Amino acid sequence: MLLEASEKADVLIEAMKWIREHRGKITVVKLGGSLMEDEDAMMHLITDLVFMETVGMKPVVVHGGGAAISQAMTEAGVVPHFVQGRRYTDEATLKVVKEVLAKKISTGLVEQIKFYGGSAVALSDALDTNVLYGRKATLKDDSGQEVDLGWVGEVTRVDVDKIVECCNRGEIPIIPSYTVVDDGGRQGLNVNADVAATEVAKQLHANKLIFVSEVNGVRTDPNDPNSMINSLTADEARKLLASGAIVGGMIPKIQSCLKTIERGVEKIHIINGRLRHSILLEIFTSQGVGTEIVDKRDR
Repeated sequence: MLLEASEKADVLIEAMKWIREHRGKITVVKLGGSLMEDEDAMMHLITDLVFMETVGMKPVVVHGGGAAISQAMTEAGVVPHFVQGRRYTDEATLKVVKEVLAKKISTGLVEQIKFYGGSAVALSDALDTNVLYGRKATLKDDSGQEVDLGWVGEVTRVDVDKIVECCNRGEIPIIPSYTVVDDGGRQGLNVNADVAATEVAKQLHANKLIFVSEVNGVRTDPNDPNSMINSLTADEARKLLASGAIVGGMIPKIQSCLKTIERGVEKIHIINGRLRHSILLEIFTSQGVGTEIVDKRDR
């Protein structure tokens, strides 16, 4: 028993260095993917967030909810329509997105955080606490013509003051990937959660941005978990992109990471949320459990 207690003390001593380094600083955590349907994984992620706030960090959560949206659309009889591989968002789809993201998932996360001893607040237009503003986004086809995606958007402005006020009160802001057109009206827009988290981190000048999904980091071989890279500089990440080593959905994620690094966010982390207490292990241990992307390696 004494040995076990000593080992726990060693863990706390290792964490102390990182706690002192990160306390008082904002860390944006993006939650997404099917792991949000995994109750056990979410329990550990929620307690990680509460721990972060308890030791003086300022976590800000941005979340998606693709699986829940798809299920809700099926139940409502709304048939999905895709344009060039991306979901077209008509009025019926947007209504489901708003209801699921803002009213179901965001408020659910707030309640879970409260259950584990923390304090949180949902920030969304659906709850009259909006912090994201944007404009419609479009794609271009092979001929260069714009392709309309309906009410799909991109974030152009973040109400930084409102988010910081929540953090300073000891509340964890919960922000769904849903925004409104920045024209003084209330027209909603469906936004990619990775892109939303990136913009939030940039405009908050966050210390860190953590992407939490089912992927345990950047791999040189997508099918081999053992090929994960623990640390990358921005230049190394660009070379991997150019070489074709990074494929699939990891490509836009890495591109977003590089843009975020260019805007002053010091470190980006990509971790597997199904690993027990993955956020704490990534932040408060020397080795980490995912891939860390930095501008330049410390000398």
